[in-house]
Amino acid sequence: MATTSTAESEQRRARLLASLAGDDVIRLSEAAAEFDVSTMTIRRDLEALEAEGLLRRVRGGAVSAIGPRPFSDRRAVRLRAKEMIAEKALALVPRAGSIALDASTTVGALAARFGVRSGLTVATNSYQTYGAMRSVHGVNPILIGGETEELTDSFVGPIAVRAAESLRYARFFASASAIDTDYGTSEVSLREAEMKRTYFRMAKELVLCIDSSKLRQQSTAACLALSNVSVLVTELAPSDSRLDDFRDLVELL
Repeated sequence: MATTSTAESEQRRARLLASLAGDDVIRLSEAAAEFDVSTMTIRRDLEALEAEGLLRRVRGGAVSAIGPRPFSDRRAVRLRAKEMIAEKALALVPRAGSIALDASTTVGALAARFGVRSGLTVATNSYQTYGAMRSVHGVNPILIGGETEELTDSFVGPIAVRAAESLRYARFFASASAIDTDYGTSEVSLREAEMKRTYFRMAKELVLCIDSSKLRQQSTAACLALSNVSVLVTELAPSDSRLDDFRDLVELL
């Protein structure tokens, strides 16, 4: 049975996720007391978040599920949020020129919406995203190959870095495993972070596409500073209070 979602429950679940960044664990009884709700309510929250792949339930609570996962597993996580982000970010995709796309499923959802272009070169280190663009009229897709990151289905490593460095990009569209106002973006592995930093160095602008569950969180490998981000695209309205910490640091879309 699907778990009922309300504005109150969504806010509570967002705060539960944020607490994992600091403590790495959610304790059922403590969370119930903090939010002044029953332990059954918290259990339902944790069930809903686990179904989205955002945490892992354990006896007495839950722990973080942030970590490398295959593209096919990540694609279904927070699918509606990714669709909303893609719809907004599409307005920033030029009709011609050159851009880079990372190997995230959020940016993959954007690539699926490109439609007809008039001579757009698109580089990506995701085979799935490359495949989605091969039949798009007016798009010249370039697959940045290299070593395979087995757990994320992306190409990384020195060969991929050198290939990405051979092009210049008007914009780099990327997501992140987590984003924090103090530490910027972070990734699940050092090689994923290195690849995104390479794209960034070759691009005029960085468009960061990230869903709200990753706000105020940290992952394993430091990647990009918030000052590097030209536009932050989320599924939230720019006026949403959950973006208040980022409002004076980056343009919101």
